[in-house]
Amino acid sequence: MPNQFDFIAIEGVIGAGKTSLARALSERNGARLVLEQFEENPFLPKFYEDRKRYAFQTQLAFLASRFKQQQEMTTPDLFDQFVISDYIFEKDRIFARLNLDDDEIALYDNIFGIMAGISAKPDLVIYLQSTVSRLMNNIDNRGRDYEKHITPDYLQELCDAYNHYFYHYTKAPLIIINATEIDFVNNPSHLSYIEEQIFDQPIRSNTHIQIIPD
Repeated sequence: MPNQFDFIAIEGVIGAGKTSLARALSERNGARLVLEQFEENPFLPKFYEDRKRYAFQTQLAFLASRFKQQQEMTTPDLFDQFVISDYIFEKDRIFARLNLDDDEIALYDNIFGIMAGISAKPDLVIYLQSTVSRLMNNIDNRGRDYEKHITPDYLQELCDAYNHYFYHYTKAPLIIINATEIDFVNNPSHLSYIEEQIFDQPIRSNTHIQIIPD
């Protein structure tokens, strides 16, 4: 089947492999790659050291950065191309709900509500689901200094929040990939299997597909 998508977004908890999968799929399918610019957030290292103190600054910095990218993605020149991104704009609110207090959430929601209405809308979302132990292993292996403060408890909070969000997700067709036991970075057959499910199978609106390769 020919590619039926203009914009595919890949999501998952920290360490799930969303950027690696986005890179691999874009390279193999001639797509333009749009990556979250987390390294440009000056508050992120401080956030992992003290979540309560730096959550609001970190969240607003991410919101501004992501919205700028969303504006660029909705220009006609960009959408003349097939796009793969390693996040959806709405994911920002998952983190906000976990980390901000009530007053901060009220202000954040006002800003987010304005931005969300004009953000780019994917026509397929891929959610990489994984266990905390696999996520911790992936985080340790990539060796980012500021991520050494990430705890299993925080990852479990994120997993619960992501699972809840995508269990109720209906804004675009959704593919759920069980990424705990697969290795699409080093195993070409796993990556090919994922590609087949994306590009060679009809995806109906609001369909959830669990992919567990042999």
